[in-house]
Parts: sequence; structure tokens; C-alpha cells
Amino acid sequence: MLSLRPPHTTFPRTSPWLRWGRLGGAAAPHCLSAAAPALAPETAAGPGSVSFPILVNGCTGNMGLSVAEAAVRRGLHLVPVSFSSREKVKTTIQVGQTDIRIYGPSAREDVLSSVADEFPDVIVVDYTAPDSVNSNAELYCKLGLPFVMGTTGGNQQLLYKSVQDSKNYALISPQMGKQVVAFLAIMRIFAEQFPGAFSGYHLEVLESHQASKKDTSGTAKDVIASFEKLGVPYDMNRDSICMRL
Repeated sequence: MLSLRPPHTTFPRTSPWLRWGRLGGAAAPHCLSAAAPALAPETAAGPGSVSFPILVNGCTGNMGLSVAEAAVRRGLHLVPVSFSSREKVKTTIQVGQTDIRIYGPSAREDVLSSVADEFPDVIVVDYTAPDSVNSNAELYCKLGLPFVMGTTGGNQQLLYKSVQDSKNYALISPQMGKQVVAFLAIMRIFAEQFPGAFSGYHLEVLESHQASKKDTSGTAKDVIASFEKLGVPYDMNRDSICMRL
């Protein structure tokens, strides 16, 4: 539900930001896939390409920064604000030709309210921190902002409930790489078709990721869920997932 209360923090109407309408009268797309192989050359979108505003939260982290840079290369309009899970952060970072102002969590609602007013078609991409997942999602839902939740962790059941109750649009996945998403789908189908097939076996999950990752991999958890249906019991507290940093 859209919050109609006047925000405490407002952006000046003389702001250099372009005010975005409804893409020529039509509503902005609710779901867009712009994934490409990592090594593919990136070029800016042509004059006839569809563009819309995107706000990337967590630009101070590797994933958030990479997504923001990819958005600029694709010709999307990067909203010049972002949020960090910490209060004391570097005030600005530069992505392409855009200076991104970084705010702490206490300023989220006021600034997001102003962003929602200034950019009615904005889509939020979240790569913040596990302990911010649920509070961020609840705020996006409250303001009616469609979002992509790339951050793993938090209470996943509560996350899904927040979206369903608000009827907001969201893409939630522990993994955004299309090849890995396909692999996870194959594992689920395999487990459903052959339950208990690996009963008595020992299966191990080994994952390589950045050393700064704060929570257990959501991708690994999804794989383990399929392993359990295949008959391999796991105790997440005892059977640690092997991590290669």
C-alpha cells in the first residue's frame, strides 16, 4: 500500500534528476531480465531502447556496485541514492557519471518516500545485508515499490508473506545467475521424481564465494533441500557447508 504521508526529507524540484513518467502512458514492466554472460561486451542502450529508473541498495558492496554499473551500461536511469546497512558510511560513490549519495538505515523511509514521488516507475534492487532483508522488504511493500531481493538471509517465510499480503511485485531468489537457477530447478525436479534415491549416501555441498559473505549461502540451502528429499539427512547446525573463499 502506498504511503501518502508527506516525507520529512524532500528533494528539490530543481533537482537535475529527470522526472520519469509512465513510459509514454504505459505502466513500467513489472519484470525484466537483462542477464548476459559475464564476458560478453557491454554496450549502452540505443536511442530506441526502453529505459526506466532503478535504485540499487547496497552500492558499497561488491554485488550492489556491480549491478549498478551493469544498469548504467544497459542504459537504465540510475537513481542517485542508495542505502547501507551501517549508519556511518562514505557519503558518496561514483558509478559511471553518476554520484550516488549513500544513506544509513535510519533515513530509509523518508528518502524512499521522496524517491517514489520523484520516480513513480522506479524498481529497487537490494544487495544490502542479511539482517536488513525483512525490514527493507516491508518498507518496499509499504511504499508499493517493486523490488528484486538479491540479498539472502533473513526470515524467508516472513519475506514471502510481506509480499503476498501487500500484493506488491517482487523477484526473490537466492541466486540470480541463470545457469545456476536452471541447475536448482533440475535438482528440484530430480528430487520430486526420485524421492529417497540417494538414501544411505553422503552428499557434500562445496561452494566458492567472496570472503565477505555474512550468511550461509541461499543457493547451498536450496541444494540441500533437494538432497534431503533424495534421502540424505542434513543438520544445518552440525553438517556445515564447505566454503571455499
